[in-house]
Amino acid sequence: MNKMVDVDVILDDRYADPKVTIKTKARTEQVENIISAIENVAANAFPLLSGYDNDRVELVSQRDIIRIFIANRKIIIETAEKSYYANKSLSSIENILDSQRFLRISQSEIINLYKVKSFEFTIAGTIGVELENNTKTWVARSRVKAIKKMINGVN
Repeated sequence: MNKMVDVDVILDDRYADPKVTIKTKARTEQVENIISAIENVAANAFPLLSGYDNDRVELVSQRDIIRIFIANRKIIIETAEKSYYANKSLSSIENILDSQRFLRISQSEIINLYKVKSFEFTIAGTIGVELENNTKTWVARSRVKAIKKMINGVN
């Protein structure tokens, strides 16, 4: 039996994040080890965040986060399924987030760029952001120039 793994990498613009498909005859120990290795690499590159829901703590994947914001002096981690409280400051959370995926749009909000439906530029010079869960938010005036530069730099 061949213990080598045949790996194909297919570049496709439809995928913002890597998608891994394993084709095999049976779910063997080797397959389980491959799955574990992929999950470990992904987790190390982008650590999970601790989200508090009443007395429960859940680990939240960065890819599931729509936005992180401050409301009523609490840090909220919002996903499509639910919202969690965080016990860290927004700045400390920002430091562990994937900088290619997340963008600080104001003093009190960070958004996941992969969860943005659209940016709306107003005549007044402000930028509205619509997220995939239909939440609408605004870029702070102090960050408009940087956001425009970032948007124009996207191919």
